[in-house]
Amino acid sequence: MAKRRSGKRFIAWAALSGVIGGAVFLAVAELFALLFARAASPILAVGGFVIDIVPQPFKEFAIATFGEYDKLVLLGSLGLAVVIASAIAGILQLVKAPLGVIALIIAGVLSTAAIVTRAGAPALAFLPPVLGTIAGSIVLILLVRRLRTWRAAALPERADDAAADAETAEPKGIDRRRFFMVAAISGVSAVVVGVASRAVSMTVGSVEAIRDSLKLPGAKSKVTIPEGAELDIKGLSKLYTPNKDFYRVDTALTVPTIDPATWRLTIDGMVDQKVEMSFQDLLDMGLDEYSITLTCVSNEVGGELAGNAMWLGVPLRDVLKKAGVKSGADMVLSKSVDGYTASTPLSALTDDNLDAILAVAMNGEPLPAEHGFPVRMVVPGLYGYVSATKWLTELKVTTFAKDEAYWTPRGYSAEAPIKFSSRLDTPSIGEAVPAGRIPIAGVAWAQSVGIERVEVKIDEGEWTAATMSTPVNDDTWVQWFMEWDATPGTHYVAVRAVNKNGDLQIEERAPIAPNGSSGWQRSLIRVT
Repeated sequence: MAKRRSGKRFIAWAALSGVIGGAVFLAVAELFALLFARAASPILAVGGFVIDIVPQPFKEFAIATFGEYDKLVLLGSLGLAVVIASAIAGILQLVKAPLGVIALIIAGVLSTAAIVTRAGAPALAFLPPVLGTIAGSIVLILLVRRLRTWRAAALPERADDAAADAETAEPKGIDRRRFFMVAAISGVSAVVVGVASRAVSMTVGSVEAIRDSLKLPGAKSKVTIPEGAELDIKGLSKLYTPNKDFYRVDTALTVPTIDPATWRLTIDGMVDQKVEMSFQDLLDMGLDEYSITLTCVSNEVGGELAGNAMWLGVPLRDVLKKAGVKSGADMVLSKSVDGYTASTPLSALTDDNLDAILAVAMNGEPLPAEHGFPVRMVVPGLYGYVSATKWLTELKVTTFAKDEAYWTPRGYSAEAPIKFSSRLDTPSIGEAVPAGRIPIAGVAWAQSVGIERVEVKIDEGEWTAATMSTPVNDDTWVQWFMEWDATPGTHYVAVRAVNKNGDLQIEERAPIAPNGSSGWQRSLIRVT
């Protein structure tokens, strides 16, 4: 029994050897990614690949469950998978070499493929994972050789280990202290090098200091906020969502860092002439203020993936005029620096009555990095996945028949006008409220059309018109409220909106895919 327990401990040490080998692989890859190609991080490349291939229902589940932390959950899951796979590789290497090294090489090949096939991968993108694989394999071989020698000395019946490695093994006098010394040095070095390389990679290219010191020119025209545009009700969404609270949904595992001094926007495709613009060229066109609400297609009925901001930017129609749009085009394929693409109807970008813009500022400051610094698209009336490209770098004038964007082959509509909606903010779901007179309040939006009225129904009562705030414009959500004499018990509160065209908000529930959810929000409120 003692020998069996002694044998099992070597399996555990083999698993640790595999984990250390995997850590060395990642650490060396991160180091050389920092030196040669910052986008060539294996864990980030594989994470991006997973985001691309995961079935849509799982994407929706992740966004609904984890919100803006979905990418952290993904990275944590990938990290756990790496630890488990590395441990298995170490055990395989002990049981039957070189199976563990082969497993590590396979992981290196897969991560290399994930890296070099990413959009915009640099010429040397293959180098970090290749060098990481070599370093990890060497460490795994060295550790397991020492472990096999230790096992042969500790378990005489396993003396064949030493014979099997006779040509390459260390002298038989090596003991467990030598194994632990090599394991400790390799493990600590991997952690230090890996963490330091990732930290430096994230900060060397950081433009926060540049962003903080960036002085944008004043707006040629400003949005007038009418009296009564914002209601002072506890629990009600603010008229303008603070940047720190604004929802974030995108495919970038790490936020791209772009220096405005080197940023370029290319306008190409079905145009009279190819145009390249710098950040300064954009500023020289003159900036205007725009009050526009954004909505994510992943927003469930009553969800929080909607926000309103004051943007500073230039009309997209004026930018496209510089290149001259050819006849027959009906779509603009916008591209982010991380390879993401969106398909926007050309008509939405050239209509003189729609404020589709290239934004450079948000709520009085340069765009936050996570919201697209230095330049992003903002198009009212369309869900973000077809219009709100962040970290913008290219506009390709084309057709829906010729090109498709990131989400189209993944089950979403190529065109996605926003379904106007209403939301109950307070009382919040699950919140117990005291009996007596309380406000029921929320927001409603119908970009490019505007909200005419909001109606509320308590239990089986009649629909009652709520009091609305004064609209800023048709592209900005409105706040609404209704005073309610709440009685003890549980009550259902329903809300619906009517837009300025006289259309009633869709009552029937529809899922997020393929073009946004619909339905009246009905909430259960508990009154004590």
